[in-house]
Amino acid sequence: MLKSYNLKMPHAVYGGENAMDNITTVLKSCNAKKVAMFTDKGIEATGLFSLPEEAVKAAGIEYFVLDDLPAEPSYMAVQKLVDQFKESKADMIVACGGGSVMDTAKLASVLVTDEYGVKELLDDPGRAAKCVPIILIPTTAGTGAEVTPNAIVAVPEKELKVGIVNDNLIADYVILDARMIKHLPRKIAAATGLDALTHCIECFTSNKANPFSDFFALEGLDLILNNIEKACDDSEAMDEKNRMQTAAFYGGLAITASGTTAVHALSYPLGGKYHIAHGVSNAILLVPVMRFNEPACRDRLAAAYDRCCHDQTNRCQSDEEKSAWMIQRLDEIVKHLNIPTSLKEFGVPKKDLEGLVSAGMEVTRLLVNNSRPVTADDAREIYKQIL
Repeated sequence: MLKSYNLKMPHAVYGGENAMDNITTVLKSCNAKKVAMFTDKGIEATGLFSLPEEAVKAAGIEYFVLDDLPAEPSYMAVQKLVDQFKESKADMIVACGGGSVMDTAKLASVLVTDEYGVKELLDDPGRAAKCVPIILIPTTAGTGAEVTPNAIVAVPEKELKVGIVNDNLIADYVILDARMIKHLPRKIAAATGLDALTHCIECFTSNKANPFSDFFALEGLDLILNNIEKACDDSEAMDEKNRMQTAAFYGGLAITASGTTAVHALSYPLGGKYHIAHGVSNAILLVPVMRFNEPACRDRLAAAYDRCCHDQTNRCQSDEEKSAWMIQRLDEIVKHLNIPTSLKEFGVPKKDLEGLVSAGMEVTRLLVNNSRPVTADDAREIYKQIL
């Protein structure tokens, strides 16, 4: 556990009923003259984009929409949108979408300059400086991108996803409105919800865990373990969806204060090369990695059990029993939400094993956080379990 730590957060976060209505006030308080609205065509097709769009219209401010963003975008695709944004001369950003949309918008907020682009930030994230204020509106209860200082992009030449991390990427304002996730398809709700679950349990068991991250990671984990199944299964379960949205935000805060570990590190090649959705790749790896980590973080998993298990019958007594219960609960949730437990469904051949190991071991930024050291042989054995 870290002995010194800090937590940086957005200037303001608006949640609860009709949280979207705050956009108008924020835009006026920032004296915005022209707003760039980032989203994607999928969000527009669902009709969700109309909620923030109407709020921007209510402010009487000129705006335009940037929506040409593919799923799991490469840094080149992100740069294309950033260039369009720069040409617009907009002085405010409102982003409505999942992790890719929000990460792209965050990068745009620090790239109103000719001195560097996305590629340069991959090599030197410290160069990023905030240029325009930004409002983030998540449309999933999962990535936590609305609150983290991270932006994740695919790097095709490395067949890997890479994180750009800089405090200037933290949003200025966040809107958490559960109407945005009410009709989220179960498949997407499940994948993104499991991403949030992974954030919480990884940050709680991370070498960088600290009192700040523990507070948000444990609260988020408690909310997710006890609400994710109903939130995904029942489109009318608004209380559970509200809790999931809050939990995803807490997971993002935990990342900001601590950091994810080997689940995320080993999942990045799956998204970078095979374009497997980030939440799905995390979910596939979650139980195998936690089983590997268990001897090194048994006490932390037991503490998570004490916080999250509210069943007063057949209570576990020893740390070993509590830790086993936690891992079993993770496995139950993954299976209940119909997430694949192997890579066969995605056509990943066994001959690619060494490439996965090599790429996964490059993500040292996250592997150093893992409670149990991960060698190439360890990574190989983990990947073998899911091939």
